[in-house]
Amino acid sequence: MKQRIIGIVLLLCYLSSCIQIENTKDTQVKKSIVSDVSNLGAEVVEETEHEAVSLLGQKLYPPVLPEKVYQKRQKQLVEAEENFNNNPDSLENIIWYGRRLSYLYQYKYAIQIYTLGLNKFPESYKLYRHRGHRYLSIRQFDKAIQDLEKAVFYSRNAPVQMETDGLPNRRNIPRNSVQFNIWYHLGLAYYMKGNYDKSVSAYKKCIAISNNDDMLVSATDWLYMTYRKLGNMEAAETLLEPIKVKMNVIENYAYHNRLLMYKGLKKPEQLFNTEIEEEISIEDITSGYGVGNWYYYNGESDRAVTVFNQIIDSPYWMAFGYIAAEIELANLNTGS
Repeated sequence: MKQRIIGIVLLLCYLSSCIQIENTKDTQVKKSIVSDVSNLGAEVVEETEHEAVSLLGQKLYPPVLPEKVYQKRQKQLVEAEENFNNNPDSLENIIWYGRRLSYLYQYKYAIQIYTLGLNKFPESYKLYRHRGHRYLSIRQFDKAIQDLEKAVFYSRNAPVQMETDGLPNRRNIPRNSVQFNIWYHLGLAYYMKGNYDKSVSAYKKCIAISNNDDMLVSATDWLYMTYRKLGNMEAAETLLEPIKVKMNVIENYAYHNRLLMYKGLKKPEQLFNTEIEEEISIEDITSGYGVGNWYYYNGESDRAVTVFNQIIDSPYWMAFGYIAAEIELANLNTGS
């Protein structure tokens, strides 16, 4: 028994030393990234333990992933880092290194990687698309807009290309094109800034280039909410005409269900239960923001605020519904 205990202690010490070595290596790599960006004269994102600060003044930290999910994503990050170190001049290696950092919520380091990449590929609409997305995640909306507008410009003559998923859907079928993602995230950035006219234009472009139902329902949902913000009920209702109960949706079920709710085919309580006591999921956040807005449109502002508060009590601050709920509550606090 004594030998067994000693063995366990030695094993724990060994594992602890491995973790410390890995953490030291990880820290050295990150410091090297920051140093490289600084040497280019580019802006370095402040190095802090938190990844962002909410619009309500709260520091936002990476959520804890389930152990199996974390281990898988960490392994993928190590592979991406090795590929990058072996060939740092490969555009694909740069993009995937940044994406793998992002899937572990290391957005600031991902932004640094994209910045390094843009020094080598200053006209890469793909790098601008990904960096703009991550500026959006950390609430730097103006920078997101600048990057995504550049992505629009540099992609204007590029053929439409489906974007490989880093976190694939259950059928492992990519559902968004690069160009769709550029316009979609630009529309979101405009929406978060309250520039609804430009948001409408971006989402109209999304719908125009949508060639599957997943793209159609996500863009239609945000455009519907944008029209409702503008008070254009007629345009919002017209958008719902192509939306059917049966559609070929593989991943954007929450957006599809929200659209069915707008059509009166589903009830808000079916999408988001305000009586729920356990921690809500990231999918609940997507559903919840639409439900909160629906209550607000229909004069139930107290219920809307309840939903928005439940959303921001979750750890999934990187979700677009969370960011939008933050904005709603911040505007209420300031009387905007």
